[in-house]
Formats: sequence, structure tokens, C-alpha cells
Amino acid sequence: MKVVSFLVLWLICPVAVATIDAYPFPDETLQVRYHEIIARLRCPQCLNTNLAGSDAMIARDLRREVHRLLLEGESDEAILDFMHQRYGDFILYKPRLMAGTWLLWFGPLVFLGIAGLILVIIVRHRKDVITPDVDRSRLDTLLAKHRRGQD
Repeated sequence: MKVVSFLVLWLICPVAVATIDAYPFPDETLQVRYHEIIARLRCPQCLNTNLAGSDAMIARDLRREVHRLLLEGESDEAILDFMHQRYGDFILYKPRLMAGTWLLWFGPLVFLGIAGLILVIIVRHRKDVITPDVDRSRLDTLLAKHRRGQD
């Protein structure tokens, strides 16, 4: 019985150690802003996880920092600017449009355009390869023989 109790406690222990950040807010609008901001910021340590969903120590520190800045009266953009200055473009899920990020924003459109151009070239080239005049007459002859054979 002691072994079973030990195993149950051993399995429950990580859940008991996990903490939930509970920051007090003077009103609900600040709390809503807080949750919107931490959802827009990426955890610097985790891969593709926002601050709201990360358990990393740095994410906890950044959530605490966002809370502090909100209580000091900073605007959402000022908080995002502060985080951007400290951690760079990586921290923002939606990077700003700047000279360094234009490829990130417009690169997919450029690659889509190049892919469309290549597709048009391939289709036109295939059309020329499949149906030249000599092959067209031969194809018409073969189709006529085939139709006569079905009748």
C-alpha cells in the first residue's frame, strides 16, 4: 500500500508544483489588454509558443514585465515596442513592416508569382511539344482509323 501511495504522489507532484500566474488588475479592461498582449508576444525560449501558453521561466518574467508596464499606464504599442527593442523581431508574432522584414511579408507573393510564371511557361511549352503540325496530322489519321474500327 505504501508503494502505491508513493507512486500516486510521485505522479501528482509535477502538477502540484506547476503554478498559474495570477496578477491583480484594478479593472477588467487592463486584464483584457494583458491577455491580448501576451497572446501577441512569442516566448523567446520556446518554439512557436506565445507568452500566454509558455511555462518557461523567461515567459513568466515577461508576463510579469507586461503586467508591470500595464499598471504603469503604458499603451499596448509602447509595451510591444519595449519588447521588440529588447528581443528583436522574433518576439512579435506579427513582425513590423520594415526594411529588414519586407522579404518576410512579400516573399511568399514573389515566390507565388514566380511559380505561376513557371507554370505558364511549362503549359505553353507542353502545348507546343504535344501538338506540332506534323504530329497533328498523324494524330488526326490515327483517330480516324480508331473511329472506323469502333463502328
